[in-house]
Amino acid sequence: VQLVESGGGSVQTGGSLRLSCISSEPLYGRNCVGWFRQAEGYEREGVATIVTGYGGKWYAGSVKGRFTIFQDDAKNTLHLQMNSLKPEDTAMYCCAANPFWTYGAVCSYTRPADFGYWGRGTQVTVS
Repeated sequence: VQLVESGGGSVQTGGSLRLSCISSEPLYGRNCVGWFRQAEGYEREGVATIVTGYGGKWYAGSVKGRFTIFQDDAKNTLHLQMNSLKPEDTAMYCCAANPFWTYGAVCSYTRPADFGYWGRGTQVTVS
């Protein structure tokens, strides 16, 4: 699976961005995919995960209510809509897929080691 992110950029505090992640494999059906971020000098942290086709979504507390993860099956694309951006959201954002996820298992942003496929990321800077 190849994942390619886009949509990053520089915005002012309070602004919005929509990140996209195109997958080389179809996203329809039940797959565990998500967004993670890493700020310079900090460890990678989970942002949000979704089980496609099932609709279960999970968000880190720091982004809940501001970010929305969703998929576009027709375009094999995963999105992250980011509103009310804050300087602390500045980071490299990567999408990832868990190739071994099975229905009923955990699909959590707190478990990046479960995700075997990663994109290279897109930079988001909030000032």
